[in-house]
Amino acid sequence: MSLLSFLTKTELPKEHDALVGREEKIFEPLSHYVNKNTYPIEGSIFEKVYFGMGCFWGAEKYMWEIEGVLFTSVGYGDGFTKNPTYEEVCSGRTAHNEIVEVIFDPNKIEFSILLKAFWENHDPTQGMRQGYDIGTQYRSGLYVTNQKQMEQALETKKAYEAILANNGFKPITTEIKEIKNFFFAEEYHQQYLAKNPGGYCGHGGCGIKLDLS
Repeated sequence: MSLLSFLTKTELPKEHDALVGREEKIFEPLSHYVNKNTYPIEGSIFEKVYFGMGCFWGAEKYMWEIEGVLFTSVGYGDGFTKNPTYEEVCSGRTAHNEIVEVIFDPNKIEFSILLKAFWENHDPTQGMRQGYDIGTQYRSGLYVTNQKQMEQALETKKAYEAILANNGFKPITTEIKEIKNFFFAEEYHQQYLAKNPGGYCGHGGCGIKLDLS
Protein backbone atom coordinates (compact mmCIF):
# COMPACT_ATOMS: atom_id res chain seq x y z
CA MET A 1 0.00 0.00 0.00
CA SER A 2 1.38 3.41 -0.95
CA LEU A 3 1.71 6.19 1.62
CA LEU A 4 -1.00 8.18 -0.18
CA SER A 5 -3.39 5.20 -0.15
CA PHE A 6 -2.70 4.60 3.54
CA LEU A 7 -3.41 8.23 4.45
CA THR A 8 -6.59 8.23 2.37
CA LYS A 9 -7.86 5.16 4.19
CA THR A 10 -6.97 6.45 7.65
CA GLU A 11 -8.20 10.04 7.44
CA LEU A 12 -11.91 10.86 7.83
CA PRO A 13 -13.36 12.84 4.91
CA LYS A 14 -15.04 16.20 5.37
CA GLU A 15 -18.82 16.21 5.03
CA HIS A 16 -18.70 18.12 1.72
CA ASP A 17 -16.36 15.46 0.30
CA ALA A 18 -18.48 12.49 1.40
CA LEU A 19 -20.60 10.36 -0.90
CA VAL A 20 -24.28 11.37 -0.95
CA GLY A 21 -25.84 7.92 -0.71
CA ARG A 22 -29.53 7.20 -1.30
CA GLU A 23 -32.99 7.42 0.25
CA GLU A 24 -33.87 3.71 0.01
CA LYS A 25 -32.68 1.39 2.75
CA ILE A 26 -30.12 -1.27 1.90
CA PHE A 27 -31.67 -3.74 4.35
CA GLU A 28 -33.90 -3.95 7.42
CA PRO A 29 -34.00 -7.09 9.61
CA LEU A 30 -37.09 -9.12 10.37
CA SER A 31 -35.60 -11.79 12.65
CA HIS A 32 -32.28 -12.77 14.20
CA TYR A 33 -30.59 -15.78 12.59
CA VAL A 34 -29.24 -17.05 15.93
CA ASN A 35 -31.75 -16.29 18.69
CA LYS A 36 -34.81 -16.07 16.39
CA ASN A 37 -36.10 -12.88 18.03
CA THR A 38 -38.14 -10.66 15.74
CA TYR A 39 -37.39 -7.08 14.80
CA PRO A 40 -38.29 -4.47 15.84
CA ILE A 41 -38.17 -5.41 19.50
CA GLU A 42 -41.53 -4.63 21.09
CA GLY A 43 -41.90 -3.00 24.50
CA SER A 44 -40.35 -0.05 26.26
CA ILE A 45 -37.94 -1.81 28.63
CA PHE A 46 -34.85 -2.13 26.48
CA GLU A 47 -31.86 -0.02 25.54
CA LYS A 48 -29.62 0.33 22.53
CA VAL A 49 -25.88 0.88 22.29
CA TYR A 50 -23.48 0.71 19.35
CA PHE A 51 -19.95 -0.71 19.28
CA GLY A 52 -17.18 -0.31 16.71
CA MET A 53 -14.49 -2.94 17.24
CA GLY A 54 -12.99 -3.40 13.80
CA CYS A 55 -14.60 -5.90 11.41
CA PHE A 56 -18.22 -6.13 12.54
CA TRP A 57 -18.58 -9.86 11.90
CA GLY A 58 -16.66 -10.95 14.99
CA ALA A 59 -17.84 -8.00 17.05
CA GLU A 60 -21.47 -9.00 16.56
CA LYS A 61 -20.79 -12.59 17.61
CA TYR A 62 -19.28 -11.47 20.91
CA MET A 63 -22.43 -9.50 21.63
CA TRP A 64 -25.16 -11.97 20.62
CA GLU A 65 -23.61 -14.58 22.92
CA ILE A 66 -24.22 -12.43 26.03
CA GLU A 67 -27.31 -13.30 28.06
CA GLY A 68 -29.70 -10.37 28.21
CA VAL A 69 -28.92 -9.19 24.68
CA LEU A 70 -32.18 -9.30 22.72
CA PHE A 71 -31.02 -8.43 19.22
CA THR A 72 -27.84 -7.58 17.35
CA SER A 73 -27.39 -6.12 13.88
CA VAL A 74 -24.38 -4.90 11.95
CA GLY A 75 -24.32 -1.68 10.01
CA TYR A 76 -22.64 1.58 9.24
CA GLY A 77 -22.78 4.52 11.62
CA ASP A 78 -21.53 7.91 12.70
CA GLY A 79 -20.74 9.01 9.16
CA PHE A 80 -22.23 11.29 6.51
CA THR A 81 -23.49 9.07 3.67
CA LYS A 82 -27.14 8.04 3.82
CA ASN A 83 -27.85 4.30 3.44
CA PRO A 84 -24.35 3.46 2.20
CA THR A 85 -23.28 0.18 0.64
CA TYR A 86 -20.40 -1.91 1.94
CA GLU A 87 -18.29 -0.91 -1.04
CA GLU A 88 -18.95 2.78 -0.39
CA VAL A 89 -17.96 2.47 3.26
CA CYS A 90 -14.76 0.63 2.29
CA SER A 91 -13.87 3.47 -0.08
CA GLY A 92 -13.22 5.71 2.92
CA ARG A 93 -15.55 8.38 1.52
CA THR A 94 -18.52 7.99 3.88
CA ALA A 95 -16.88 8.57 7.32
CA HIS A 96 -18.92 5.62 8.62
CA ASN A 97 -17.66 3.04 11.06
CA GLU A 98 -18.51 -0.68 10.92
CA ILE A 99 -20.58 -0.99 14.09
CA VAL A 100 -22.89 -3.38 15.91
CA GLU A 101 -26.30 -2.30 17.17
CA VAL A 102 -26.93 -4.07 20.49
CA ILE A 103 -30.44 -4.09 21.94
CA PHE A 104 -30.47 -5.32 25.52
CA ASP A 105 -32.74 -5.68 28.53
CA PRO A 106 -31.27 -3.65 31.43
CA ASN A 107 -33.30 -5.76 33.86
CA LYS A 108 -31.39 -8.87 32.74
CA ILE A 109 -27.90 -7.51 32.17
CA GLU A 110 -25.82 -4.69 33.57
CA PHE A 111 -24.53 -2.28 30.94
CA SER A 112 -21.06 -2.69 32.43
CA ILE A 113 -21.00 -6.31 31.21
CA LEU A 114 -21.39 -5.12 27.64
CA LEU A 115 -18.66 -2.54 28.19
CA LYS A 116 -16.34 -5.23 29.53
CA ALA A 117 -16.95 -7.34 26.41
CA PHE A 118 -16.30 -4.30 24.23
CA TRP A 119 -12.99 -3.29 25.83
CA GLU A 120 -11.57 -6.79 26.20
CA ASN A 121 -12.34 -8.14 22.73
CA HIS A 122 -10.50 -5.65 20.55
CA ASP A 123 -7.47 -3.38 20.77
CA PRO A 124 -8.78 0.14 21.48
CA THR A 125 -5.34 1.74 21.06
CA GLN A 126 -4.82 1.33 17.32
CA GLY A 127 -6.55 4.37 15.83
CA MET A 128 -7.92 3.87 12.32
CA ARG A 129 -7.29 0.16 12.15
CA GLN A 130 -7.72 -3.15 13.91
CA GLY A 131 -4.86 -5.51 13.28
CA TYR A 132 -4.38 -6.00 9.54
CA ASP A 133 -7.71 -4.26 8.80
CA ILE A 134 -6.77 -0.68 7.97
CA GLY A 135 -9.23 2.17 7.41
CA THR A 136 -11.54 4.63 9.11
CA GLN A 137 -14.33 2.03 9.11
CA TYR A 138 -12.28 -0.10 11.52
CA ARG A 139 -11.78 2.54 14.22
CA SER A 140 -12.67 1.82 17.82
CA GLY A 141 -15.96 3.51 18.67
CA LEU A 142 -18.48 3.45 21.49
CA TYR A 143 -21.76 5.17 20.61
CA VAL A 144 -24.26 5.62 23.43
CA THR A 145 -27.95 6.51 23.57
CA ASN A 146 -28.31 8.12 27.00
CA GLN A 147 -26.33 10.03 29.62
CA LYS A 148 -25.99 7.11 32.03
CA GLN A 149 -24.38 5.02 29.29
CA MET A 150 -22.04 7.92 28.52
CA GLU A 151 -20.92 8.19 32.14
CA GLN A 152 -20.23 4.47 32.44
CA ALA A 153 -18.44 4.41 29.10
CA LEU A 154 -16.09 7.19 30.18
CA GLU A 155 -15.52 5.60 33.59
CA THR A 156 -14.57 2.23 32.11
CA LYS A 157 -12.36 3.88 29.49
CA LYS A 158 -10.40 5.65 32.23
CA ALA A 159 -10.07 2.44 34.22
CA TYR A 160 -9.07 0.28 31.24
CA GLU A 161 -6.63 2.87 29.91
CA ALA A 162 -4.78 2.85 33.25
CA ILE A 163 -4.58 -0.95 33.19
CA LEU A 164 -3.33 -0.96 29.59
CA ALA A 165 -0.71 1.71 30.37
CA ASN A 166 0.63 -0.41 33.21
CA ASN A 167 1.07 -3.21 30.69
CA GLY A 168 2.94 -1.14 28.11
CA PHE A 169 0.09 -0.18 25.78
CA LYS A 170 -0.41 3.23 24.19
CA PRO A 171 -3.38 5.50 25.12
CA ILE A 172 -6.89 4.48 24.06
CA THR A 173 -8.06 6.06 20.79
CA THR A 174 -11.72 5.03 21.10
CA GLU A 175 -14.22 7.73 20.16
CA ILE A 176 -17.06 7.90 22.68
CA LYS A 177 -20.11 9.92 21.69
CA GLU A 178 -23.86 9.83 21.24
CA ILE A 179 -24.86 7.87 18.15
CA LYS A 180 -25.44 10.18 15.20
CA ASN A 181 -26.91 7.70 12.72
CA PHE A 182 -27.02 4.00 11.93
CA PHE A 183 -27.79 2.22 8.67
CA PHE A 184 -28.19 -1.54 8.45
CA ALA A 185 -25.58 -3.37 6.42
CA GLU A 186 -26.49 -5.81 3.68
CA GLU A 187 -28.29 -9.01 4.69
CA TYR A 188 -25.29 -11.29 4.10
CA HIS A 189 -23.33 -9.40 6.77
CA GLN A 190 -25.96 -10.01 9.47
CA GLN A 191 -24.94 -12.73 11.96
CA TYR A 192 -22.24 -13.62 9.42
CA LEU A 193 -20.22 -15.98 11.61
CA ALA A 194 -23.29 -18.04 12.48
CA LYS A 195 -24.01 -18.51 8.79
CA ASN A 196 -20.30 -19.02 8.00
CA PRO A 197 -18.70 -20.67 11.07
CA GLY A 198 -15.26 -20.74 9.45
CA GLY A 199 -15.44 -17.11 8.35
CA TYR A 200 -12.91 -14.40 9.03
CA CYS A 201 -12.71 -12.94 12.53
CA GLY A 202 -9.83 -10.55 13.13
CA HIS A 203 -10.47 -9.95 16.82
CA GLY A 204 -8.08 -10.82 19.57
CA GLY A 205 -7.97 -7.95 22.02
CA CYS A 206 -5.00 -6.98 24.17
CA GLY A 207 -5.18 -9.98 26.46
CA ILE A 208 -5.87 -7.63 29.38
CA LYS A 209 -8.93 -7.99 31.61
CA LEU A 210 -11.07 -5.13 32.90
CA ASP A 211 -11.83 -5.49 36.59
CA LEU A 212 -15.34 -4.14 37.14
CA SER A 213 -15.00 -4.26 40.92
